[in-house]
Amino acid sequence: MIWDLFKYFAISAMVLWIISVFVVYVPIFKNKSENIGVFISIIGLIILIVFTGILWYQLQRPPMRTLGETRIWYSLFLPLIGILSYKRWKFKWFFAYSMGLAIVFLCINFLKPENFSKTLMPALQSPWFVPHVIVYMFAYALLGASSIIGFKGLFQINFSKFSSKTIILADNLVFIGFSFLTAGLLFGALWAKEAWGHYWTWDPKETWAFLTWASYLAYMHFSFFTKKKEKTKLWILSLAFIVLMICWFGINYLPAAQNSVHVYSN
Repeated sequence: MIWDLFKYFAISAMVLWIISVFVVYVPIFKNKSENIGVFISIIGLIILIVFTGILWYQLQRPPMRTLGETRIWYSLFLPLIGILSYKRWKFKWFFAYSMGLAIVFLCINFLKPENFSKTLMPALQSPWFVPHVIVYMFAYALLGASSIIGFKGLFQINFSKFSSKTIILADNLVFIGFSFLTAGLLFGALWAKEAWGHYWTWDPKETWAFLTWASYLAYMHFSFFTKKKEKTKLWILSLAFIVLMICWFGINYLPAAQNSVHVYSN
């Protein structure tokens, strides 16, 4: 099965991402180092995309049912965000962070291998399932990245020199990520209506999804109406990340959510 070959695809991608960061930071190719580093990172990304496509084909279902499968998508989207952000804003540290965090999620899948089943419960056999999960995972990757910028900004304010460019990067990622998060909520509501007859039932996962959405909405409102309180903005952004992590991972451990259809299989 293709999952048995996961380590070869993953190791190849991780090695290329590590090399890409090194090339971007160390100008061994003079003026061409940055472009070469980005090109190498794209090759690593393509390798993981190929694995995901083959896994999808062999499972005969979207690989989005388990936590391990969602970690693959997160590891796929983070380098993409890092590459696009670097081409736009030229933050080397954020490029390195994106590659590094993608590697972390791939390593978690090494440490927690899963048995993958081809079966999908009837509720997941919906045309809304794939767009809902893909859009959500892309939103999580964008918002997770923005919140890490929040932690970095807090460190700069307290222990180093703070740069306003930090807020600009965080704002742009939040605005884009929030758009995808909202689309994911709408796709999820349409899916729920088709599968269970209700758009929204305040299931524990839905409740935390709303709290996540509200947290980043609060950040955007505070950012728009209060221009100079950077430290408060960064605290809101950092706390929003904690809410997002509870919605994604933590909900699996809540007793009230054990019968929820939204809880990922292990």
